[in-house]
Amino acid sequence: MRRQGLDHQEKPVRNTKQKIDKTKLDLANRLFFKLYQCSNMLHKTGSRAVEEEGLTTQQWAVLGALSRDEGSAGMSVGDLARYLMVSRQNLSGLISRMERDGHLTTAADDRDRRSRLVRISDSGRKLWLQKATPKINAYYEDVLTDFSVNDVTHALHYLLKLLDNMKRIDDAARDASDAAE
Repeated sequence: MRRQGLDHQEKPVRNTKQKIDKTKLDLANRLFFKLYQCSNMLHKTGSRAVEEEGLTTQQWAVLGALSRDEGSAGMSVGDLARYLMVSRQNLSGLISRMERDGHLTTAADDRDRRSRLVRISDSGRKLWLQKATPKINAYYEDVLTDFSVNDVTHALHYLLKLLDNMKRIDDAARDASDAAE
């Protein structure tokens, strides 16, 4: 009799855990789908915000990365790809187009002649500072119109946590791939 009582008590606990797990997975599905939608809308509406300057959100990200103090001396293609979390292949074509348009310059790295340093050009810096940045700031204000500073801080906190976990997964996959070779 006692054994039946334990089984009876364990079953609701397991069902509760299963319900929590299912709820978490359902919420995760919604969360990641919303992130996907946000990414697509950022590309669409963000590109629209800077299209008058001949830029896309990808070019905006490259100019933004290179305009930081850490990027002012230039960045290798590999470092820039890691910073932006894109493949070197995708970045190479983008850099070529931006160099062709006069926004960037590339040159051999004095420390490693096999590596190329990407720098924002004078005209690219002028475009970034005088034309693109004011439009990007207006875009941010418009998108975040109903957000308090606290809301933005919390959103950033949770996005950073997600990003850290995704990096951990990516690093583990890269390590496994390297070990298999």
